[in-house]
Amino acid sequence: MGNVRSVYNALDALGQDAVVTADPKEIANSDRVILPGVGAFGDAMDNLRQRGLIEVLSREVLQEKKPFLGICLGMQLLAMSSTEHGEHPGLGWFDASVVRFGLPKNGYKVPHMGWNDITPRLDHPLLRGLKEGQFVFYFVHSFHVTCRNPADVAASCDYGYPFTAAVARDNIFATQFHPEKSQDNGLQVLRNFAEWRP
Repeated sequence: MGNVRSVYNALDALGQDAVVTADPKEIANSDRVILPGVGAFGDAMDNLRQRGLIEVLSREVLQEKKPFLGICLGMQLLAMSSTEHGEHPGLGWFDASVVRFGLPKNGYKVPHMGWNDITPRLDHPLLRGLKEGQFVFYFVHSFHVTCRNPADVAASCDYGYPFTAAVARDNIFATQFHPEKSQDNGLQVLRNFAEWRP
């Protein structure tokens, strides 16, 4: 759903052997899984459902505990539901919902697009190695995740008001920002993911 090629290219630049696939057998044989995405929530869920990927993702990530990285829409899909173009159920891995930015008319535009600082909420392995005080990443989104469990929030960002920039639990990490478009910081996150042993 949109940013697959740029994620692949970033991993290739790091010397990682990545495969772009929608084949459940390939996913089952992988060491770790990345779910990128750009686009509409409902369409992405339909895409996963039609390709038979919900079952394999749930098995490999939730049961087999494979390291998992969700990116942008790939993070939003982990929520219980989204209100984008109607009400749509998500994967339900996190007790969270996806809502549109409700911004006051004071200069903030939707979508939130461009560089912004994140505030890490926990010392997560995927956020290690970043320069202190320089947690800047690239965002493009009109909707954001609202977590009901504060312990699931790995990082926050401010755009008119604070919102969730990353979630984490066990072997799952997901970002609203795009590491593949975030230059050195993003490459560090992807490098950390490639080496992660949760």
